Amino acid sequence: MLPMALSAQGTDIKAVEVTAPGNRQLKLAVETPRSLDAAPNIPAAKEAGDVIAFDMNMSGVMAAETREQMSLNGPSLAGTNYLPWAAAGFDMLVRGEYSIKGDDLTIEFRLFDLLNSKMMFAKRYLGKTRDLRYFAHAFADEIMLVVTGEKGCFTTHIAYVSRQSGNKEIVIMNWDGHNQVQLTRNGSINLNPDFSPDGREILFTSYKRRNPDLYKRALSSTVEVPVSNRKGLNITGTWSPNATRIALALSKDGNSEIYTLARDGSSPTRLTDTRAIEVSPTWSPDGSRIAFVSDRLGKPQIFIMNANGGNVQRLTTAGGYNVNPRWSPKGDKIAYARMQGGGFQIYTINTDGTGDTQLTSVGSSENPAWSPDGRFITFSSKRGGVEAIYVMRSDGSGQTRVSQSKGSSTQPAWSAR
Repeated sequence: MLPMALSAQGTDIKAVEVTAPGNRQLKLAVETPRSLDAAPNIPAAKEAGDVIAFDMNMSGVMAAETREQMSLNGPSLAGTNYLPWAAAGFDMLVRGEYSIKGDDLTIEFRLFDLLNSKMMFAKRYLGKTRDLRYFAHAFADEIMLVVTGEKGCFTTHIAYVSRQSGNKEIVIMNWDGHNQVQLTRNGSINLNPDFSPDGREILFTSYKRRNPDLYKRALSSTVEVPVSNRKGLNITGTWSPNATRIALALSKDGNSEIYTLARDGSSPTRLTDTRAIEVSPTWSPDGSRIAFVSDRLGKPQIFIMNANGGNVQRLTTAGGYNVNPRWSPKGDKIAYARMQGGGFQIYTINTDGTGDTQLTSVGSSENPAWSPDGRFITFSSKRGGVEAIYVMRSDGSGQTRVSQSKGSSTQPAWSAR
């Protein structure tokens, strides 16, 4: 289902400073990879180039364009003529070559610095033809490491709730919407997926036994293991950063309160104790604090407390209905959804309550979730009809629909690297 250990060979990659003249945005040319076989697979080559260009354009770090092949000064990519590319206004260049033998794929990409007329690094990937998109995403991750000093998140996945089958089932896809795989097939209502910190398991709530119970399952398995099936609600479960505890909302004692459990569902610890409804816990990256939703003041607002339930503080003060908090991977911001104008819009706010910023304004958008590098936010949005999964940069720019499922798609969660 997901790519297994795939070998990559190449030079060690180190971050370098790459700056376009005049502080303009870097321009990247992505040449269609060339075939080493007698009969080239042109669609595969074009797809590889398109994947890298899409990733880099979405990053906001550079503007990428796919280009047709230029002639080589020699028998291999080492014989690259830099002048035509630089003359066309590009700062960097990706070139590739591949070979397909049956179902076996070998593909190599190289990144060139056109301003200094040198190759920056190369990577060779060995696998199956089905791994083509994964390899292209992996090389885009390495480009991000070179240009920004931090590896990209383009080989990660998004889980979400899809109604394509007629029921609410959990589906997983590549971050760009490709390679969708339906995980649950219980014909019931399944909600609120959340990835474990290592990306190998998910939590979700299911009504398959007529009660909203919390389950977990490994992505490599079809077995859905009950975590909490206590009376009443067992909802909005989220893993702690070290995967030893799970925070969730339980109503076993009456109204909905925030609890933590051991990863097997044992040792429940109650963190809140009010007459209000409290749901949607989200951990800080260091595991020391939890943000959550409470209507203890009359309308839902975002609050923050210590992971033991102490030192509760109100975070959001603007807007009368704020829900769906998600803590950023860097720990400095929380994304959430605010009701306004008959729908919801996505906001981010600093964890000290400052910098409350609206990111979306079209349709109704909710359920934000951060990419593992904090560069992007995924969310569900109803724009012109069906509800779908979108991705945007963390400043709200580049809003792009990625889900391709028929029927509504909601409640996205982003995997770790």
